[in-house]
Amino acid sequence: MGITIMIVDDEEQMRGLVKTFLENEGYTVIQASNGMEALSKIHKVTPDLLLVDIMMPYMDGFTFAEEVKKVHDIPLIFLSAKGEEWDKVYGLRIGGDDYIVKPFHAGELLARIESVLRRTKSAAWSSARFKIGPLMLDVEAHTALLDGQSLSLTLKEYELLYLLARNKGKLFSREQLLRSIWGHNYTGSERTVDTHVKTLRLKLKEHGTLIQTIWGKGYKFEV
Repeated sequence: MGITIMIVDDEEQMRGLVKTFLENEGYTVIQASNGMEALSKIHKVTPDLLLVDIMMPYMDGFTFAEEVKKVHDIPLIFLSAKGEEWDKVYGLRIGGDDYIVKPFHAGELLARIESVLRRTKSAAWSSARFKIGPLMLDVEAHTALLDGQSLSLTLKEYELLYLLARNKGKLFSREQLLRSIWGHNYTGSERTVDTHVKTLRLKLKEHGTLIQTIWGKGYKFEV
């Protein structure tokens, strides 16, 4: 997709989790631990989207956003544990395009990112419809067509199918899929992934072989 996202957060674990998830979705990710470091990096590589924590040392997220907006028109999503209405309103007023309260689900973050990129008409953003083989996936509506016919999918089935199809040929372990789709706090078994893959294959009918099992390793999507 050719889209670069910068995550600005002083929590290393949070940056790592978001980086892993977004890279699995095909994005290029740049990290910065505070606003000062991020401003320095932006001068060298201008990202297509900023994910910005509010509470950071040296320069808080609001100040960082104000400084960025003086020079660059980069879409920006605030990520914060502060869920007060005043913070949300202020963040949007100073140029934020969205505001997500921590903790958040990986699927929600992806949907918000896609929504902001579409809304801001980033030059690097591709169509909201994604076609691969006999499938047409609508990113915004979270719906899928198979040979032109609507597929009845649950949200998790759609997210699993989209992740695999968007990363055609890439092998995902069950653990990676579980973490990306169900989140890091999910306490269920990896068999959940197997069950959803089985159901997806049934719904894909003769095209169920698009989702391939690599025994002992995981799954990948091949056309």
